[in-house]
Amino acid sequence: MILGVTGGIGSGKSLVASILEHAGTPVYMADARAKALMVTDPNIRRGVISIFGEQAYDEGGRLNRSHISRLAFKNSTLLQQLNAVVHPATGQDFHAWIASRKAEGHKLLAKEAAILFESGAYLACDKIVTVYAPQTLRLKRVLARDGGTAEDVADRMRRQWPEAEKINRSDYLIINDGHHLVIPQVLDMRKCLLMDI
Repeated sequence: MILGVTGGIGSGKSLVASILEHAGTPVYMADARAKALMVTDPNIRRGVISIFGEQAYDEGGRLNRSHISRLAFKNSTLLQQLNAVVHPATGQDFHAWIASRKAEGHKLLAKEAAILFESGAYLACDKIVTVYAPQTLRLKRVLARDGGTAEDVADRMRRQWPEAEKINRSDYLIINDGHHLVIPQVLDMRKCLLMDI
């Protein structure tokens, strides 16, 4: 069984993924893998440079995330072009990862992705959980974590589906608002999922 883990930026998806991993469920971190592939896959590198120019990578060959984000989140055409380059390769990488984890005997796997619904990746998942936190709290978390401006974070939030729509399409909801305990919610969900396998 594959569990999709999603939620708005700053909601706490990585926290939920970490709890699942500590409980024994392998988690594919789609956003982190996509960033890694943008550096290691020569075809993706060429595509990214064709969209964002040579400035997309620094002199050490590392991804210039601030340059790409600044352009992509203000221009939906550029963002679509980037997604068209990165998403197919990430999808192939995910399917190879699934085969490897299943060969190891794992029955429950998870995929953490910010744009699970928006990208269509939810179609490869059997169940979906949305991690929810109020927008004001998410904004504070992202500013503390990534820096930048509130306007930049708000642009990124606007590019994602509304929280209510994600919640309505999900099988589970984890509330990460600073008042509800997250670990028991995740472990209860995992227990239910394992009972369904």
